[in-house]
Amino acid sequence: MNAKTGTRGRWSKLLAAFVALLLLAALGLYQLMNARTFQVAGELVNRVATDEKVVALTFDDGPDEHTPEILDLLAEQGVRATFFVIGSKVEAQPQAARALVARGHQLANHTYTHRRMVFVSAATVADEVQRTDAAIRRAGQRGEILFRPPTGKKLLALPLYLADHHRRTVMWDVEPDSGTTPTPAEIVTTVREKTEPGSIILLHPWYATGRNTRAALRGLISGLREEGYRFVTVSELLALRSR
Repeated sequence: MNAKTGTRGRWSKLLAAFVALLLLAALGLYQLMNARTFQVAGELVNRVATDEKVVALTFDDGPDEHTPEILDLLAEQGVRATFFVIGSKVEAQPQAARALVARGHQLANHTYTHRRMVFVSAATVADEVQRTDAAIRRAGQRGEILFRPPTGKKLLALPLYLADHHRRTVMWDVEPDSGTTPTPAEIVTTVREKTEPGSIILLHPWYATGRNTRAALRGLISGLREEGYRFVTVSELLALRSR
């Protein structure tokens, strides 16, 4: 082997090692960005460890024109839930947001525009969170405002902001309708199979795409009740940790 060939070989190995490191770094960032049980700063919860058969229903992305239907069904079933709302939608439909609070449900923050909160500036994070907080307060919500990142994605700027402001990130451990179009029966089955004491269930009942989720709600609630579960808001669920 001459010197030229040896040099090329060494550079090829270095390049291969560099590419491998980049791939590992990208994989690590992807896993961190999507982790349900960890973030780099601040408090995150995806389920509460408890022996009590309690569960929290959470609804992401609303409100919209389907709010009255969802409200009536939850009232019929005697269930209070937590709604992670989009600030711009709250401002567009303030009466819907006020109705949620008036019926005893909890409003929580899901950003103002539902943009993915990765590779964004601290100023962007503050704007997305604070504008939504203000809309939620105008709707009548009192007490702590919990936060959930759109699609569950977060890296550095968002967790650091939340930690600095003593805000809690709420994820989930049951998601029967995320990114798929299951039938109502499939949604009910998934929830019954995956739910444990202290589970936080993520549902998307809004828009036309949420029709199957809306259709599944009655069966989902009655099915869990048959198994002995009762329904609480996320804040009520978090309070069980101190018992």
